[in-house]
Amino acid sequence: MEANAGLIAGSHNRNELVVLRPDHEGPKPLSQVNSQFCQICGDDVGVTVDGELFVACFECGFPVCRPCFEYERKEGNQSCPQCKSRYNRQKGSPRVPGDEEEDDTDDLENEFALEMGQLDEQNVTDAMLHGHMSYGGNYDHNLPNLHQTPQFPLLTDGKMGDLDDDSHAIVLPPPMNGGKRVHPLPYIESNLPVQARPMDPTKDLAAYGYGSVAWKDRVESWKMRQEKMMTEGSHHHKGGDMDGDNGPDLPIMDEARQPLSRKVPISSARINPYRMLIVIRLVVLAFFFRYRILNPVEGAYGMWLTSVICEIWFAISWILDQFPKWLPINRETYLDRLSLRYEKEGEPSQLEHVDIFVSTVDPMKEPPLVTANTILSILAVDYPVDKVSCYLSDDGAAMLTFECISETSEFARKWVPFCKKFSIEPRAPEMYFAQKIDYLKDKVQPTFVKERRAMKREYEEFKVRVNALVAKAQKVPEEGWTMQDGTPWLGNNSRDHPGMIQVFLGHSGGHDTDGNELPRLVYVSREKRPGFNHHKKAGAMNALVRVSAVLTNAPYFLNLDCDHYINNSKALREAMCFFMDPSVGKKVCYVQFPQRFDGIDRNDRYANHNTVFFDINLKGLDGIQGPVYVGTGTVFNRKALYGYEPVLKEKESKGTGCGAACSTLCCGKRKKDKKKNKKSKFSRKKTAPTRSDSNIPIFSLEEIEEGDEEKSSLVNTINYEKRFGQSPVFVASTLLEHGGVHHSASPGSLLKEAIHVISCGYEDKTDWGKEIGWIYGSVTEDILTGFKMHCRGWRSIYCMPTRPAFKGSAPINLSDRLNQVLRWALGSVEISLSRHCPLWYGYGGRLKCLERLAYINATIYPLTSLPLVAYCVLPAVCLLTGNFIIPTISNLDSLYFISLFLSIFVTGILEMRWSGVGIDEWWRNEQFWVIGGVSAHLFALFQGLLKVFAGVDTNFTVTSKQADDEDFGELYMLKWTSLLIPPTTILILNLVGVVAGISDAINNGYQSWGPLFGKLFFAFWVIVHLYPFLKGLMGRQNRTPTIVIVWSILLASIFSLLWVRINPFLSRSNGPNLVECGLSC
Repeated sequence: MEANAGLIAGSHNRNELVVLRPDHEGPKPLSQVNSQFCQICGDDVGVTVDGELFVACFECGFPVCRPCFEYERKEGNQSCPQCKSRYNRQKGSPRVPGDEEEDDTDDLENEFALEMGQLDEQNVTDAMLHGHMSYGGNYDHNLPNLHQTPQFPLLTDGKMGDLDDDSHAIVLPPPMNGGKRVHPLPYIESNLPVQARPMDPTKDLAAYGYGSVAWKDRVESWKMRQEKMMTEGSHHHKGGDMDGDNGPDLPIMDEARQPLSRKVPISSARINPYRMLIVIRLVVLAFFFRYRILNPVEGAYGMWLTSVICEIWFAISWILDQFPKWLPINRETYLDRLSLRYEKEGEPSQLEHVDIFVSTVDPMKEPPLVTANTILSILAVDYPVDKVSCYLSDDGAAMLTFECISETSEFARKWVPFCKKFSIEPRAPEMYFAQKIDYLKDKVQPTFVKERRAMKREYEEFKVRVNALVAKAQKVPEEGWTMQDGTPWLGNNSRDHPGMIQVFLGHSGGHDTDGNELPRLVYVSREKRPGFNHHKKAGAMNALVRVSAVLTNAPYFLNLDCDHYINNSKALREAMCFFMDPSVGKKVCYVQFPQRFDGIDRNDRYANHNTVFFDINLKGLDGIQGPVYVGTGTVFNRKALYGYEPVLKEKESKGTGCGAACSTLCCGKRKKDKKKNKKSKFSRKKTAPTRSDSNIPIFSLEEIEEGDEEKSSLVNTINYEKRFGQSPVFVASTLLEHGGVHHSASPGSLLKEAIHVISCGYEDKTDWGKEIGWIYGSVTEDILTGFKMHCRGWRSIYCMPTRPAFKGSAPINLSDRLNQVLRWALGSVEISLSRHCPLWYGYGGRLKCLERLAYINATIYPLTSLPLVAYCVLPAVCLLTGNFIIPTISNLDSLYFISLFLSIFVTGILEMRWSGVGIDEWWRNEQFWVIGGVSAHLFALFQGLLKVFAGVDTNFTVTSKQADDEDFGELYMLKWTSLLIPPTTILILNLVGVVAGISDAINNGYQSWGPLFGKLFFAFWVIVHLYPFLKGLMGRQNRTPTIVIVWSILLASIFSLLWVRINPFLSRSNGPNLVECGLSC
């Protein structure tokens, strides 16, 4: 299928498949196409050498073209797909087994036709698919012409000279790739003129490239070059002249053999004091808790017990957060070595193929222009175009998104060559033209200014067209949207529509204005029907995994949110430095890049950059087993997402996880039976890595491709459909270790299979979402998916290039930010209450202990909201009641508190010192930890409990990516949400407590000011941490929603009235005792 050939839509369950063509022909079911077209590949059936219509089957006349006919005879079951009668050999067809039984006349001209394996299999197959599919099956796109002259010309001019018998022996080269892959056989028309090639009988055939002599000569010349290089190398070492001109390729060769990346440990002068202080802080905590527990507060026992419980939980939370940062590292990549090794001059690039996934749902909350910029940055990435494919998942089936992607594909034909010609960064046009820098820096081409102005004008016209589509989509017609040919849009009902696939760009028609190829661009909208659980974003990502496996099957893929554009065009090469490094790549499940954001206010009021997490926590995890998966900006190893285990060394495979460490510490090393040990070693060699939680064995991909009959029969006995689903094409793609697409299927069947794998019932009774792909069961599917991979023994890599790889947008107003944090915390609560909780899951796997601590902290941190809310309310209670959580202390006891506060402060300073994080960023993170803890985390905890135990589900809210026209104008917007009530109440309570405490001290005299300072310090600690929240409440015009003020004043008044009733300012005066004195007193 060609690019822009039409929208493929259908439902596998309903047996529907329709092509909506752009040439205004209307929908056309594939079962009713013209009989002149092949019903297998969609090509023209063609004519015979006599000029008549080619007929493959003489029984029913089922239309099949000549290449499919020859392939079916050679590699298939040799029968008609419709009537199942055996195909007869026709003129021009080579013989196949079974033709000897026929009585046809011999066809001596084609009797000994060349086998498919004698041609370049890969190129011929691509030449077949080139006319039908823009996504192509192969990755080498130097396609030959199907009707070109044979690659092995005749030896003579048609005259048989006096050649001896040896001269007639032509040794043909063996089939490429060992003949393992299956390819259709092309038909070369016999009526085309064949260029004869005169040959001198006196010369050796090797002079013309035939026979084994040429191969011997090449081998001998290679040996001579190697000996020469060795001689020159030894001459350099003996003579000591390292600056000579001999052997110029040796330095290049040595450089190419070097590792593609390396670890850069933190210097000892920075990390060792940090570790020492952590140990000292642990000792101080022990003494502090000893004092707190042994010294209760008389008269305020409840407050004292509450504070001690909160402090113990804070200490546990700090340990879970601190120790995974014990081994932080940095990493360096060497892109020049990657090019030297895999992009040799004059040879095709050997870099691995990469599929890129972009997901979007609602074009009103995720503006199409933002999505278009992300796609444009992908299409212009600095990577071989034939090795990049972009898939857009439209989970809302919006016609607006479809039309905008169509406009984007046309604009890309102009934008991509401009980016590559002038090597601009970034390659998202909106961000490039909005840069406030000197765009002429490092530009030497005299035409750059003129072409930049022209391109900016083109982009502004593109924006106008997209904005017009958005404006038109604001009002939906009553009858729904229709396409240009009058066909109703199939996604008018976003909850009930068939699956849709459209190829916008590819190798057939996908060229830019300079005539160069563009990467593939495929639009995908999975099928949705009522009554099915579609699993939100995780289900959409799994659908993209299957579609890409059927169409391109790249061994690696990158997933991006629609608002995260590629800021560094070499980001894919950065990831390949790890995946393609032989010493590292086999154990890497994904490469995680940090998230960076545009459009955030200068002070980062709500800690949107999340710098402490990305620059401190993830660096620490990279030194253990790798960073957690954070949902976007991640390059995956497809094999790891399929549930396979990594290829580990013998020491690693014996068990290095937390369970093995605990058993060793508790029980010591156990003696193993020798026979059992031998058996286990044998089984490790024979079987491939198996899943941690499944009894279904998965066999080694290398052994599957070896062709051993015993192993093949063993593999065939396994029901892969129960694991991967009922798609033979997809199942076959999972068995290819290095990716690629099977060529045994026709383009039409691949499109039909692609519709099949995105059907809404495809995942039923399979392992999708349980052990394969994105894991279901939480709105934060990213944490759960990465956790499963780490449990199997994979490790991840944290890559932080100098220029950020990706940049996105973040909600900068308070309400949207709190809703975003609420969703993250709700997902963590769901995981902590599921069977995948890191507290008890995966102890038989290979998850390292410190990595487990990090996952435990990532899932139970919402529980901290309960002690945090209590601890923030305690200062106000202390000020209103006159009591305190700490008894009157001596000078010696005060050292515990001083030491604890100093250790906390110095730990933060040393952490900032080795990580490079600024003190302002660290402080913003501390403030928002309190803000989120007393609002979003608290609500997430209760929502998670209701969802798990009561079945009350909450709606997933898509974070808005719509920017305000005014710079940071959205920062001052305040949208009503119940999340604002708890922190507002805490603020008012503490402010009232401060006023009450000071008033009480004034009334009681000088002696009450000493105890007051401790209480005031405690209250000011809460107020200072909530200060950004207070600024967000006030807004630019000091406007606050009335309901927030009403609820906050109401709750604060209740607490204040309770205090007045229990412990007022003035002591109660005792009146006269009327019983004793009587009225005459």
